[in-house]
Amino acid sequence: MGPAEVLSLAGASGAQAAGTPLLLDLGHTISPGGDDLSHGRALDCWEVRKHNSSEWCRFIRSNPDCRLEGGFLNYLEGVFCVFPPRLLPLAITLYALWLLYLFIILGVTAEKFFCPNLSAISTNLKLSHNVAGVTFLAFGNGAPDVFSAVVAFSDPRTAGLAIGAVFGAGVFVTTVVAGGIALVKPFTAASRPFLRDVIFYMVAVFFTFMVLYFGRITLGEALGYLGLYVFYVFTVVLCTWIHRRQRGEGLAPPRPWEPEMLTDAEEQESLGTNSGDYGEEYRPLLPSQETSLRILTTALSPLDYRKWRRKPWYWRLFKAFRVPVELVLLLTVPVVDPDKDDLNWKRPLNCLHILTSPLLCILTLKSGAYGLYQIQGVFPVWGLVILVGSVLAIIIFITTSNEQPPKYHCVFAFLGFLASAMWINAAATELVNILRTLGIIFQLSNTVLGLTLLAWGNSIGDTFSDLTMARQGYPRMAFSACFGGIIFNILVGVGLGCLLQMTSSQLVVKLEPDSLLVWVLAGALGLSLVFSFVSVPAQCFQLGKAYGICLIIYYLAFLCVALLTEFRVIHLSTV
Repeated sequence: MGPAEVLSLAGASGAQAAGTPLLLDLGHTISPGGDDLSHGRALDCWEVRKHNSSEWCRFIRSNPDCRLEGGFLNYLEGVFCVFPPRLLPLAITLYALWLLYLFIILGVTAEKFFCPNLSAISTNLKLSHNVAGVTFLAFGNGAPDVFSAVVAFSDPRTAGLAIGAVFGAGVFVTTVVAGGIALVKPFTAASRPFLRDVIFYMVAVFFTFMVLYFGRITLGEALGYLGLYVFYVFTVVLCTWIHRRQRGEGLAPPRPWEPEMLTDAEEQESLGTNSGDYGEEYRPLLPSQETSLRILTTALSPLDYRKWRRKPWYWRLFKAFRVPVELVLLLTVPVVDPDKDDLNWKRPLNCLHILTSPLLCILTLKSGAYGLYQIQGVFPVWGLVILVGSVLAIIIFITTSNEQPPKYHCVFAFLGFLASAMWINAAATELVNILRTLGIIFQLSNTVLGLTLLAWGNSIGDTFSDLTMARQGYPRMAFSACFGGIIFNILVGVGLGCLLQMTSSQLVVKLEPDSLLVWVLAGALGLSLVFSFVSVPAQCFQLGKAYGICLIIYYLAFLCVALLTEFRVIHLSTV
């Protein structure tokens, strides 16, 4: 008799009758045996490793539960059909390298293309720093996490990845990253922003805990997630306004050492990794009178050779991995830089973007299903996009100059935002599919993959930027970003992810955790927030190395408990 937390859940194959709640499985099921096939029921895909290696390919291809939703590559067929069983370690190695490269794609796209365009949009809309920081720029920095959560929620079999990643990243950032900041640079935390963000985050975690406890999320609750984030934005703006009024500063922008805008975007600005940094790397050598061909080749060069010669070998190695990604992104995603005199206007490249960006969007939407659709069975959609895009590109090229951006150049920021969002969505889809494949290979649940690999991968950029900011003398700002940035991820990630799964006939999404690990994860995040909420004011907001060491030890203990729970060393006894 197995432990009580292993439950048989319907909906593993994704089938659903009209009018019945959509079931999202937050773990994986283990079928009792082969009798399911004789009764016409599909086995769980995790059963493949229990069969003889000669039957792996037939099992994968004949079992509906082994079909991956979306994506361009079928990773399950690749590892179980293309590679022979004796080369399984090689397949796993290649998948692991591709997984790391997907994280690089996500990071480069968000940092150098998605965030700068969102910054340009917020500048164009004349939004204040605080509103832009907790809306557009928070979305830019949290894009990999949110897109990964939305993609994971889109398939009932991978919903555990979303919960694991959202909660796992929360535990990681509020313990390891926050503790690392205190170790690197002891400091006095900003009291009001810290208390505000921790309280909002605890409310969001409690809300999610209750949703998991009742096993379903309704339309009103999904909208409640988004409404809570809107209320958080309002609170940030109101608190900042009150703070400035008290100091007699009116509507003047906050000084850089006063971290009132508490998002990951703020730290990006302080580190110079937004659009200004991007512009420096690709600044033309000749100031003016350049030919269109020269402008195009210079703008498409992802390398600054002077910087290349100055950097150490490991930077060059990492840059070599990034170059193919940056080159493809430069070809398909326009970037508007409001900090430059010419707004980063590159006439030949921007005209090319009129063709490549819409083409990218239709070929990545639903894995190219819309782009390959033929109008009345004759003319493909991608052909129509090329035709219309070519005409528009020619018109723009004829009516503009190399030196002066057109009045409608801001439209390119919206086009760049859409194109980079499609890139992030495509990479997130592949990321979720490959994590599910690795879970099947190693017999791991989606939840543990979410709280480890997916959470670590999405948080690694925040970790380095926060620690670098602390070393540069901004520990308060970095510490505030730990709690302020992840509020967006949990509220928008869970709320939007579940909302997009609802239809007019189905307004309830069932979230049924079949594993004790989900509760361990939720409890660990809640406990870490309570610990910080109590201990930080108790230390009069003066945080030192002892606080940092306690947080890191807490995370290591949580990780041990989570892994022991996953491997059934810790389990619930059957009553």
